[in-house]
Amino acid sequence: MQKISLTFLIFFLIIQSSQGQIEKMPYDINGNTWFENIKIGGYVQSRYNRLLETNPNLDCSQCDKSWGAGNGISLRRVRLKFSGNLGDYVYFYIQPDFASSGSGSGQHYGQLRDAYFDVSLDKAREFRFRFGQSKIPYGFENMQSSQNRLPLDRNDGINSSIKNERELSLLFYWAPQETRKLFRELVAEGLKGSGDYGVVGFGVFNGQTGNSPELNDALHIVGRISYPMQIGNQIIEPGIQAYTGQYQMPRSNLSDGVNVKENLNYLDQRAAATFVLYPQPFGIQAEYNWGTGPEFNKYTNTIEQTSLEGGYATLTYKISKFKQLFYPFMRYHYYDGGKKFELDARSYNVNELEIGMEWRPVRAFELVAHYTISSRRYEDFQNQDNLQTGRLLRLQAQVNF
Repeated sequence: MQKISLTFLIFFLIIQSSQGQIEKMPYDINGNTWFENIKIGGYVQSRYNRLLETNPNLDCSQCDKSWGAGNGISLRRVRLKFSGNLGDYVYFYIQPDFASSGSGSGQHYGQLRDAYFDVSLDKAREFRFRFGQSKIPYGFENMQSSQNRLPLDRNDGINSSIKNERELSLLFYWAPQETRKLFRELVAEGLKGSGDYGVVGFGVFNGQTGNSPELNDALHIVGRISYPMQIGNQIIEPGIQAYTGQYQMPRSNLSDGVNVKENLNYLDQRAAATFVLYPQPFGIQAEYNWGTGPEFNKYTNTIEQTSLEGGYATLTYKISKFKQLFYPFMRYHYYDGGKKFELDARSYNVNELEIGMEWRPVRAFELVAHYTISSRRYEDFQNQDNLQTGRLLRLQAQVNF
């Protein structure tokens, strides 16, 4: 019924528009109406992960499902972005992804990533509320778009907090106008910024991770402060963030025979510190978080409330030659804890070193070569005593539009 209603509404608007019956409402100084302010963009990533592979059993289901045996060339992301200002106080952003995997063997399903609108309290848009599904303000690398990030996947330590970084939420952001301009420039100038998520951000979200229904009627609370500062010729951005709430284990994520709390609820709580030195030309990006959450214990076959910790450090050098950009980089990341959104809150211990280079000959195209040296222990009720180590060379081609 909803699909029929939406189709009818779109058809009705098209007919009305063709008859010239939609009222022209000048929302900006140029007299443009809302549909003349809409922007469309996006990016596509194609990968191959099997070169120089030493262990086909090494994989990473959270980051790139095309790791390991049985995989070949893949599409990691196929994103379309629709955004625009609807007058002086309202902004919208919608982003689907068409490289999602289905529950079976199918690939390239469409899935919603972002769908939100900002309502500002002032024309400078320094104070704004955000409604809908969007990134939760926790972690710099989580906020950083995959379109801009150097390592091919986000680190386990921070990214194990919120699957796909997004949730249904109500958030408030504040940043001075000059700082908002700087946030945009840090991305536009190729300095690998995170985008504009305010100097201060806080709010509530469901807590079951994106595209998942709420299960326990208990909202999570999140807060973040991140402030870019110019010091001489350098720009640094320190930050702190934290969230807390009750996470309910979905029964579909539980193996038969695993022991759990009677109400399936576990405290999901974290705090993190961030430091960024933007690459001019040398850069550092480092984060670490501590917390507690559900984790599988193979000795008792129980999902227990346990402590967790992990983070990463990325070293970068920006080289501009021949009107092209080169970014050699190295990242080490570590994580010890559970992943609440995986089977049986799978237990992890990750040590991984990545050495790579991004080459951007033109703004519309990027190529990344990325050598990974990995040690991953990941265990659940069905797969115990599972330690996988190995090395592999990963390649990614990306087009931006």
